[in-house]
Amino acid sequence: MSEKNKKFAEELDNLIMDGQKLGMAMQYDCVPDQFKELYLDAYGGDEEQYKSMIKKLPNFKNEYQLWYSKAQAVIKQVMPDRLSDFVSYFEIPKGRKDITYQNYMIRDYLQGLKVTRGWQKELVVSAEAAIPEFTQQLNILKAARDSLDSTLMDIKAILQAELFDTEVESAGALAKAGYLRAAGAICGVVIEKHLLHVCEIHGLVIRKKNPGISDISQFLRDSGVTTVPQWRFIQHLADIRNICDHAKGREPTKEEINDLVVGTEKVLKTIF
Repeated sequence: MSEKNKKFAEELDNLIMDGQKLGMAMQYDCVPDQFKELYLDAYGGDEEQYKSMIKKLPNFKNEYQLWYSKAQAVIKQVMPDRLSDFVSYFEIPKGRKDITYQNYMIRDYLQGLKVTRGWQKELVVSAEAAIPEFTQQLNILKAARDSLDSTLMDIKAILQAELFDTEVESAGALAKAGYLRAAGAICGVVIEKHLLHVCEIHGLVIRKKNPGISDISQFLRDSGVTTVPQWRFIQHLADIRNICDHAKGREPTKEEINDLVVGTEKVLKTIF
C-alpha cells in the first residue's frame, strides 16, 4: 500500500473510532440506565472508570454532522453502491405520513422529535429509535474499511489494464505503419510492467535490480505462479523484444512484431 493509501486507511480507522464514541454517546443520551448497566458488566463494575469515560464522550448532536459529512465522502469513494443506504439512515423517508419506530431517522433524533398518543401522552416513538440507524451507518463505514485494500487494488488493476490495452493498440498501429522496433519496444514495456504487477498481486518481491522480462518470467516460474508452457511463451516474446532493443543487430521482421503484439495481448489476458 502506498503512503497516500496508508494515510487514507489510518484516517478511516480514526473516523470509525470517532463513530464508536458517538454511538456510545447516543446510547448514554437515549438509554442511560441500560447503557450504564452494560458498561459496568463489561468492565467489572468500576464506577470511577465509568464516570471518567462519560466525561470523555462527545456530544452527539454537536459532532454528528461533521462525522456524517466525512463518512459520506468515504462511502462515496470506496463503496459508492452503499451510499444511498448510508444516507437513508439519516434522511426522513419521502412520503412519510406517520412516524413509527421503523421510520424514525437520525435527523429526527437531532431535532429532538418524540411522538406520543392520546391525552395520556402514551409514548409511540422517541430518540432511542435512532440508535439502530446510526449503528447501521457505522457498520457500512466498517465494511468500507474491510474492503479498502481490495478496492484500491481493483481500481489500480482496472486503470492499469486500460492503459496497457491502449499501449498495445498503439504498438499495433506502429507495426502497420512500418515502425517495427518502436512497436516491439512498447510491447516489451507492457509485458514487463504486467509481470511486475503479477508479482505484486502474489506478494512476491524480486530482488534483482532492474530485472528484464526474462528475469521476471523466470522468477514467476520458480515461484510456481506460471507454468512451463507459459514461461516458454514469455521467453519467446522476450527474445523478439531483445531484437528490437539492439540497434546494431538485425531488423525484426513484420511477422515477429505481429507475433509480439498478439502475444502481449495473450499475456495480459492469461497471466495473472
